[in-house]
Amino acid sequence: MKLAVIAKGGQSKKELTLPKQFNEKVRIDIIKRAVESEQSSRRQPYGASPLAGLKHTSYVSKRRHDYKTTYGIGQSRTPRKVMSRSGSRMNWVGATVPQTVGGRRAHPPKAQKIWAKRINQKEKMLAIRSAMSATIIKDIVKERGHKVPDAYPFIIDNEFQGLARTKDVASFLSSLGFDAELERSSEKKVRAGRGKMRGRRYKKKKGPLIVSGSDCALIKAARNVPGVDVVKVEDLTVELLAPGTMPGRVTLWTEEAIIRIQKENMFA
Repeated sequence: MKLAVIAKGGQSKKELTLPKQFNEKVRIDIIKRAVESEQSSRRQPYGASPLAGLKHTSYVSKRRHDYKTTYGIGQSRTPRKVMSRSGSRMNWVGATVPQTVGGRRAHPPKAQKIWAKRINQKEKMLAIRSAMSATIIKDIVKERGHKVPDAYPFIIDNEFQGLARTKDVASFLSSLGFDAELERSSEKKVRAGRGKMRGRRYKKKKGPLIVSGSDCALIKAARNVPGVDVVKVEDLTVELLAPGTMPGRVTLWTEEAIIRIQKENMFA
């Protein structure tokens, strides 16, 4: 498959043949597994202290003639700790067991639990190629909710990597026909439910992903454009290409990135 290389003026310079990595069949199931694996590796383990609710003596004898026994006084066999005493009679409170105040939890979360979901390396590479293929299929991109120009998909010229100012990046994207997409990704709405009390009050939509061939000024310049992500081709991940496990993110590949994928046989 060949795609046009678009220069700054919006004119087509030439056509470039895409490498074989873009011919992979779109596998939504594999993409989902790879994204979940990537997300799970960032999850921080949490759990209760193993000694929570167990830091006191609560043994009570049930035998007839023992000291501090509960035998024959009409008291349940709940473990108890002594708060005070009067002669041979004790003032107890229930302790240790889950149904008591200050007792342990029945099934607390355990910090030693492993949250990471493993995935085979070949499967991961298959997921990246599959997600790459989805970025050049216009119907899948539109189905994801992106608003793309009629000429999409296309490759952008390497001169785009030299843009060093945020407003230049935004104006260039507008000149390519991404006005509606930038407006869509700049909208911010309040999250429904309890999540807005937990440090994630607002929700934003993902906009265009720009894949550069090397370290350049564009990476720093584009990070303040709402919804836009810029990544070097060697740092490409499945989650960037398919946020939320949904393939078909609108992606702009630079000419250098395409050449490097083919030349170095990346993600094969």
